[in-house]
Amino acid sequence: MSTAPVETRGDGAVDIDVLAEIEERVLWLSAAMVHHANRVRPNPSGLKVGGHQASSASMVSLMTALWFRHLRAEDRVSVKPHASPVLHAINYLLGDLDESYLTRLREFGGLQSYPSRTKDPGRVDYSTGSVGIGATAPIWGALARRYVESHTGAGAAGRQYSLLGDAELDEGAVWEAILDPGVAELGEIVWVVDLNRQSLDRVVPEIAAGRLRGMFAAAGWQVITLKYGRLLEELFARPGGDALRARIDEMPNPEYQRLLRCTAAQVRLRLPGPGSQGAAITRLIEDVDDATLMRAVRNLGGHDLSALDRAYASIDDTRPTVIFAYTVKGYGLPTEGHPQNHSTLLTGEQMDELAAGIGMDAERPWRRFDAASTAGLTCARAAERLRRPEPVRRTPPGLPADFARTPSGTSTTQAALGRTLLDLTRQAPEAAGRVVTVSPDVSSSTNLGGWVNKVGVWSARERVDWFADDAETILHWRERPTGQHIELGIAETNLVGLLGELGATWSRWGEPLLPIGVVYDPFVGRALEPWSFGMYAGGQSILVGTPSGAALAPEGGAHQSVITPSIGIEQPGCVAYEPAFAIDVEWTLLAALARLGRPDGGSAYLRLSTRPVDQTLARVPADPAARERRRRQVVAGAYPLRREEDAKVTIAAMGAVIPEALAAAGRLRQAGIGADVVCVTSPGLLFQALRARQGHEDAPSWILDQVFPAERATPLVTVLDGHPHTLAFLAGVNRTPITSLGVSRFGQSGSLEDVYRYHGIDADSIVRAALDLAE
Repeated sequence: MSTAPVETRGDGAVDIDVLAEIEERVLWLSAAMVHHANRVRPNPSGLKVGGHQASSASMVSLMTALWFRHLRAEDRVSVKPHASPVLHAINYLLGDLDESYLTRLREFGGLQSYPSRTKDPGRVDYSTGSVGIGATAPIWGALARRYVESHTGAGAAGRQYSLLGDAELDEGAVWEAILDPGVAELGEIVWVVDLNRQSLDRVVPEIAAGRLRGMFAAAGWQVITLKYGRLLEELFARPGGDALRARIDEMPNPEYQRLLRCTAAQVRLRLPGPGSQGAAITRLIEDVDDATLMRAVRNLGGHDLSALDRAYASIDDTRPTVIFAYTVKGYGLPTEGHPQNHSTLLTGEQMDELAAGIGMDAERPWRRFDAASTAGLTCARAAERLRRPEPVRRTPPGLPADFARTPSGTSTTQAALGRTLLDLTRQAPEAAGRVVTVSPDVSSSTNLGGWVNKVGVWSARERVDWFADDAETILHWRERPTGQHIELGIAETNLVGLLGELGATWSRWGEPLLPIGVVYDPFVGRALEPWSFGMYAGGQSILVGTPSGAALAPEGGAHQSVITPSIGIEQPGCVAYEPAFAIDVEWTLLAALARLGRPDGGSAYLRLSTRPVDQTLARVPADPAARERRRRQVVAGAYPLRREEDAKVTIAAMGAVIPEALAAAGRLRQAGIGADVVCVTSPGLLFQALRARQGHEDAPSWILDQVFPAERATPLVTVLDGHPHTLAFLAGVNRTPITSLGVSRFGQSGSLEDVYRYHGIDADSIVRAALDLAE
């Protein structure tokens, strides 16, 4: 498939013919896996299984040259989603995947459709599948590794490769990551762009590769372009070659792709084109036989093993590198270059033809190389070179459950976040040393200033604080390798991307961190999809959304977050809390931190507020046993805040509207109607408990018995500063009538009282709803 010698490098010489033999076997195995999943394996439902033979084929040369020539054990690679069969094929040839899995692509418990670090049986460094997120993960993985190394000495230095499709460069997440100021210093980053100029539906007419190269160069990246292979370069060196190069350079992508579907005779007619240089091109290709001509039009740099070898060898490790490798989608397959080949499956006859062309037996599709053959020995040497010992996993340091302090006065849950972190440095310094906070340029406005002053800002190298002697500077920006706060630009996708990788260091490097990201709650929705993908990939972190809700009344409807309270109900791998009081913040944050950095752990989301609340309303028990009981209830999802002997209604409130709920209960009491008040801290945990009671989940349900005992069942009024459906399920606990109050429409600027009244979550609205139910 490729010709030209490969020069010897420090990683060991591989004969070009042997590398080409491995390349063909990888192509065959990747195509055969998809074929078996769709045309051989029984499929009773008839539902499409799918797979991407063409998208895999364009990556085979790139990945063969990388894995069998250049990759080292300390390197990490993110593989584009649709090339997962290529990764599985390589893992199989390296002995990292049992043959039985090759027949189980996209089968339950088998090989995942897209590379999964947590679900695939073979080695996968990064989960991919969410377009753009997997590509940028190695950037955040590099930052996380550097952070771990500067704090613990662990984390062997190596390159961080991203193998991505050209269509992924359409994703905004890609450019948000590239433009972050710190990325230009990450010399271990290498992106290889599979420039096949095709998307799912079409050949992209204007891929603008030159503009893309300029954008990367402007961001400080080394840019390497592999456009043509050796055969075309030899033709360019002949008389008329300059005209041929100019013709192909200027040819629209669809026109070039059409050449790949032509016969040799048609190529001779089409290739010269209508320009003045057509005669020179015609004379040039007259002396080229048909077979060579057909190979030449396909001879792009991304399929030339020697060109790839030189490109990988020329990577400058002092800055990020991007390699634009021109390829053909479906290269080496009967479908190569077809504009709709994205999901096209080869027929049985085409698979037989492919097998015959590369010396494979379609009846024995999974045959490995003979161990004594040169190719077999090459695979064995690569496997040995890439062998990576499992890291010794350090157990996260112990955390207190309670600081034994009862807040007083008036305060906000947002302020409690910074105070709790500072208390942690005093009461559990070892655990505090594992905390790393991240924010997208909102540290001072989310009450992290004291923490930042205490622990410093992380930087790979120490920087001068030019305001250190300015007496009016309150927030001190001391940047050094020992700092524990990482400041990013205003890009929520970058924030959660880094959170995911900081939260995976316990499994990747054996060193657990306790990462906390802080973002304005209205922008949690923007961050949620990549954060969710980070959790899917094994990252464990805490995301704090603050300030939140209609409590941001002066900011207007655009900043009054509505949907975020229900995240904990709907997001796998995440426990969500919305504390009402400072003590609730302390207890839930400590509980969330205790779940990080361990195999049975998970992530958490805290929704906080800037609304000042009288902390004595929490009525924290003075008795130690009663206090511990309250703490356990807070962490489990809810606690009774007010009980009446003759309760006729229960008000279940959450977060910043607790003062309204208590005020409404007092007024109802004056009207002769007893009202219990329950403070909900985690609707997700309560919903999980309800499902466990119904037999749908394996989870504790005791919290429902303590907070909503059947003997005290009364009609329910639920209220929160968020969408009312969040707590509507509570009617199912004791099958009681319910009225759910909350925010279900866009708001507008105004005072807190005006906005609460507008949304119907003020004390008057709660009283009216309770009276309706009581009657």
